[in-house]
Amino acid sequence: MPDVMSSSRLIGVGVGPGDPELVTVKGVNALRAADVVVVPVMDTGERGRAEATVLHYVPVEKVVRVVFALNERSDRGRREAAWDAAGERVARLLTTYGAVAFATIGDPNVYSTFTYLAQTIGELVPGVVVETVPGITAMQDLASRSGAVLTEGTEPLTLVPVTAGAAVLKDALAGPGTVVAYKFGRQAGEVAEALRETGRLGDAVWGSALGLPEESVRPAAELDGAPLPYLSTLIAPARRDGGRGGKL
Repeated sequence: MPDVMSSSRLIGVGVGPGDPELVTVKGVNALRAADVVVVPVMDTGERGRAEATVLHYVPVEKVVRVVFALNERSDRGRREAAWDAAGERVARLLTTYGAVAFATIGDPNVYSTFTYLAQTIGELVPGVVVETVPGITAMQDLASRSGAVLTEGTEPLTLVPVTAGAAVLKDALAGPGTVVAYKFGRQAGEVAEALRETGRLGDAVWGSALGLPEESVRPAAELDGAPLPYLSTLIAPARRDGGRGGKL
């Protein structure tokens, strides 16, 4: 890999959960200031949520689509090969451009593709400067759209990717505070059962495609076990019975 000028930068930009109005001013400025904007796409080639959001703010000519194995969980070898290929593609861009932005849904430091890309680039391109611009997360957007309060007073907040298994979610639900579950669509039935077993079903809400035409925000009690979109989000608020300010 050719040497990269020390001024070359890789900027992970959080573009929010899907609603283009939820990209921060700083995020928009970073996208527009970059020489190119990389967006992750699956090997099936359809336009992803990050790309659709980015195109509200930068021309298509500035966008570079890079294939990532975003939906590959069973074949580690195939996943690693895809990561290596994506990293090499972005590394080549850094030999040509001084500032390469990478758009990621949500926040670049919360379960983001950018984390793995930055690690790969750090090995391929010594001296590159890595920066991030925070973005609005799905849990914040769902809380706003549903009226669910994420935290009060001294309540803890636990964020669980259900890809780690329903048992991890059940343990979190048995504890105090609010529990947020990400990526639970394929295990919606197990999630509903965990909520029932822990007595957390009543106030819980779930949402998918937030900010998009196909948006759905509904009480978790309506979960019938049918699979939901992969990027569905769940909020199970803390048990609150102390009145206003009861947890202060």
